[in-house]
Amino acid sequence: AAPSLKAFGTFVELTNLVGALGFQKTVQTLSGHRLLCIDEFELDDPGDTVLVSTLLGKLVDAGVALAATSNTLPGKLGEGRFAAVDFLREIQGLSAHFRPLRIDGEDYRHRGLPEAPAPFTDEEVTRAAYATEGASLDDFPSLLAHLAKVHPSRYGALTDGLRAVCLTDVQPVPDQSTALRLVVLADRLYDREVPVLASGLPFDRLFSEEMLNGGYRKKYFRAISRLTALARDAKGLVA
Repeated sequence: AAPSLKAFGTFVELTNLVGALGFQKTVQTLSGHRLLCIDEFELDDPGDTVLVSTLLGKLVDAGVALAATSNTLPGKLGEGRFAAVDFLREIQGLSAHFRPLRIDGEDYRHRGLPEAPAPFTDEEVTRAAYATEGASLDDFPSLLAHLAKVHPSRYGALTDGLRAVCLTDVQPVPDQSTALRLVVLADRLYDREVPVLASGLPFDRLFSEEMLNGGYRKKYFRAISRLTALARDAKGLVA
């Protein structure tokens, strides 16, 4: 497809687009494309299931071809997250739009790579931020508070042009809404390959055990994996 007739985005970006534009406007906007590619396709709650099932059905009817990546086979979407059996019609409808191609293997982000560095001190992070052109510097609680004031569809714009993200006082996220916003930010930083240098807690301690065992666990583990990879990339920023 010509560049102007194809679009790429993550599943979360797709649902955020509907939140920002409204359902009908999203259908109109995407119906002009020949191909829609969706990364990290996952159903975490009933609302997304009904929304995406209806949206993709309308896009397919408009002649839009679909391609998606997911850590879950189409027929297993939603399992372990909500009462998926109650939405079997929607899930089966979604599955019908895809022909699965299964690729097994270890997460390449950590295959044969060294462990991510331990968190640095506040002073090291601050010094690196001032020494790195295009780097941002924020304390983690303030960043989380700011994200709550910005629609997630705009997180990509927040990260455009950044050469590095420097964070001080990383600590566990306080609630699920905050955690899900952080997942979106981690995805946008990872898409743009922006290294993340941090002090405070290591990224594998961001989310509580309850969160890591709940319906959004795949999102949280993905965020940990991606932030860990970006922390590894940031190690060279500290002299």
